[in-house]
Amino acid sequence: MSAVRPLKTLRALAVITALPVLLTACGYGSKSTDDDKQNAVAAGAKKLSADEVKIGYFPNLTHATALVGVQEGLFQKELGGTKIKPSTFNAGPSEIEALNAGSIDIGWIGPSPAINGYTKSNGKSLKIIGGSASGGVKLVVNPKKIKSLDDVKGKKIATPQLGNTQDVAFLNWIAEKGWKVDAQSGKGDVSVVRTDNKITPDAYKSGSIDGAWVPEPTASKLVAEGGKVLLDESTLWPDKKFVITNIIVSQKFLKEHPDVVEAVLRGSVKTNQWINANPDKAKASANTALQKLSGKALPAEVIDPAWKSVQFTDDPLASTLNTEAEHAVKAGLLDKTDLKGIYDLAPLNKVLKAAGKATVDDAGLGAQ
Repeated sequence: MSAVRPLKTLRALAVITALPVLLTACGYGSKSTDDDKQNAVAAGAKKLSADEVKIGYFPNLTHATALVGVQEGLFQKELGGTKIKPSTFNAGPSEIEALNAGSIDIGWIGPSPAINGYTKSNGKSLKIIGGSASGGVKLVVNPKKIKSLDDVKGKKIATPQLGNTQDVAFLNWIAEKGWKVDAQSGKGDVSVVRTDNKITPDAYKSGSIDGAWVPEPTASKLVAEGGKVLLDESTLWPDKKFVITNIIVSQKFLKEHPDVVEAVLRGSVKTNQWINANPDKAKASANTALQKLSGKALPAEVIDPAWKSVQFTDDPLASTLNTEAEHAVKAGLLDKTDLKGIYDLAPLNKVLKAAGKATVDDAGLGAQ
């Protein structure tokens, strides 16, 4: 299996502290959120094969399955006497490092960090065991400067991080327009400006960028500042679905504690079911969780449109992950690599069958 190309671009992915996919208020690394009363172990609850399970995720709407599942105690309910220990991260690479170091066992994460983590370990570090979210990515522009897609040429457009999921998607879109951009420098027919999502709205207000290809809620924050949605990335995908958040697990933890992994997946499936059945309550729950983590809830003008653009799903949409990897290869950010074995959906499909739900497909990239 080929490893990730040792370019400056991808070396940066291992150490950069900018947020790759999502808005966050945390510092580098992780922040423990282990003070939630909802996640207290019930007296006399039966413990599974591990005393605790350490999960990681980002404080962002595209990770709402984790936000809501923790906030509402839905994971803890499935885990019984096994304690859940949540931590939040500000970057995909730092979450992968935490998984490799054993600081977390299971994580919610974007496709690019998952692919990089898998390939850099020669397929030995992690498995993708489920899906969580689709969509929620938009190209938002200054309508005074950009009135059509062709007007993007010659403009300064932000992406969250060099080589991250949205950066790869934007570079691929640029290539399909027939325009040329150097992937590493971002210079060319379009100026790709890698900008932390925390400061992208201020960069937009100052005029230092003309738009951004970003996830929610950053996209809706830009709209609240007068930006216009020029393109929703979902329109570029079959059935308007593409993976934005996966669930990954340490292969060591999966092997040693399959019952705990199944319990977390049951919690995830039940959380997604509750989110989809109770969208307003779920949105409020996610916002409460965000407020606890950042000290500030999202205003209605931001969270309402952002929430509507994200779909919560148990399906990892495996075929779209493979396509995203191909886009990274095309952009020169990844050597052509074999992702066979990156998925192990057997535990999830066991949970789905037990719940009377349809099973999901690994697109031929299942466990070897």
